[in-house]
Amino acid sequence: MDKGEAGYRRFLNGDNDGLSDVLNEYHDGLILWLAGFCGSVDMAEDILIEVLVKLIVKKPVFRGGSSFKTWLYTISGNVAKNYMRDHKSPIILPIESAENVSVEEDMLKNHFQAENTVIIRRALDRINPDYARVLYLSFFEDFGNGEIAKIMHKTNRQIENLLYRAKRSLKTEIEKEGFDYEE
Repeated sequence: MDKGEAGYRRFLNGDNDGLSDVLNEYHDGLILWLAGFCGSVDMAEDILIEVLVKLIVKKPVFRGGSSFKTWLYTISGNVAKNYMRDHKSPIILPIESAENVSVEEDMLKNHFQAENTVIIRRALDRINPDYARVLYLSFFEDFGNGEIAKIMHKTNRQIENLLYRAKRSLKTEIEKEGFDYEE
């Protein structure tokens, strides 16, 4: 049982600090995941609040058919889709406005890494949103294909195909930026 699942079970049993543990464990990843739906970190925060309200009010039961993280991301994705349907004109801020600049000893290395990250993020913004989501879940959240299939409501085969097409699409976009893509 992971920390998130343990915290949620404690919450269901009356310990309100359990939900805080869930939020502490998954906050950053969920914000990035939700920002993929709406294009705004601020709006992602609003959606995360709606996810928490759903957990507090409805108290859905985690049955263990998947990992707790998969279950939580699935609920969050569903809430995000409903939110976006209800708020049809989102305010989209460029991803560059959310970047943080870090100062480390190896300035040149950090500069190139940051530049490559910006190129990749811009490319992710230009590809099909489903492609960007499947890449995010696979590479940034380390979900397996089966878990991604549950989160995105698709079959394993559809996820394999989506990942293949997403990688090709991302490669094409980053090559347009002059990025040196290595196989």
